[in-house]
Amino acid sequence: MTEAKPIGGKIFTKPFLVCAFFVAIAGILIIKRYIFGIGAVSNLSDGYPWGIWIAYDVVVGTAIACGGYSMALLVYIFNKGEYHALVRPALLASAFGYTLAGASIFVDIGRYWQAYNLFLPWYSQLNSVMFEVAFCISLYIFVLWIEYSPVFAEWIDAKGLRNTLNRVMFIFIAIGVLLPTMHQSSLGSLMLIAGKKVSPLWQTGFIPLLFLISAITMGYSIVIFESIVSSVGFRREIETPILSKVAGLIPVLIGIYMVVRFGDLIVRGKLGLAFAFDLKSVMFIIENILYIIPAIILASPQNRVKTRQLFIASALMLLAGAVYRFNAFLIGFDPGPGWQYFPSFSEIMITLGVISVEIMAYMIFVKKMPVLPSVRHA
Repeated sequence: MTEAKPIGGKIFTKPFLVCAFFVAIAGILIIKRYIFGIGAVSNLSDGYPWGIWIAYDVVVGTAIACGGYSMALLVYIFNKGEYHALVRPALLASAFGYTLAGASIFVDIGRYWQAYNLFLPWYSQLNSVMFEVAFCISLYIFVLWIEYSPVFAEWIDAKGLRNTLNRVMFIFIAIGVLLPTMHQSSLGSLMLIAGKKVSPLWQTGFIPLLFLISAITMGYSIVIFESIVSSVGFRREIETPILSKVAGLIPVLIGIYMVVRFGDLIVRGKLGLAFAFDLKSVMFIIENILYIIPAIILASPQNRVKTRQLFIASALMLLAGAVYRFNAFLIGFDPGPGWQYFPSFSEIMITLGVISVEIMAYMIFVKKMPVLPSVRHA
């Protein structure tokens, strides 16, 4: 591998056009939402004020977008410079993931025209975990694009600007590590305030720590997953040697997560709920099987050098983290008798549109800007 370079190629490929189709549908539905109100496109209610727009677009989406955070921990905090080639693509995916998560909030909130109040000090509620999450994510989006700005400077050949940015970048890297540590754990804290409405299988004082550990693990998983998918899609050499080293961290993190997860359930005497064989217990079992399988796969050094095993394990880990978050926010949440929720067609299509925007933007940026390392074509 050498320095990062644009990979070139056509923009309007078949995958790009398929994504554009979903974006167009989502755009129409978003317009409908703003004209006729949120009830015209969603099944949200007073019992379930948070649906998949929060559970996926924000809670899951930002965890999947933790690749930049996880790699910053590895490269800049633990001084593992050999992984530096993975930082730019991870940072780009993080910037898109967080930006779209923040933007999607404006579809979900009722009085979106008052969203600016978040940044007015006289409206700040410093004791609110929701304020902390919203403010930290907003600030982190800004920091991510500052961290990515040297790529823009390199793209326009502004060497002076790039050198200036590089001299002060350590400040933003430090802030960029602090902010996700705060808000990823605080996303778990959001369910603490729900109290007994959340099943004991997920309601625990350790939920902030569990959310943080799983977010870091998902960060390393998306780096592997994204690298393999982009290498295959753009017909590039797969970076198996460096990805296998990153993969070695995943079973360790999953092991720590599982010790905390099951140790807490055992100490609280709630593990028996996992064998009730109702919807909650079945989803709990599925969630943890999805954690265990990638840990077993990646515990073997032989498997970590096989692209197929890396892909399967990273995909399952991302799914495990997503299911855990869906379980905590939706499946394990019971607002009381008379309330039920299943996402509407419009909610699902808008979420698919958000995902499609990220994929389209990623394809444009890596083709036009120096993001991916220059390697031989496969």
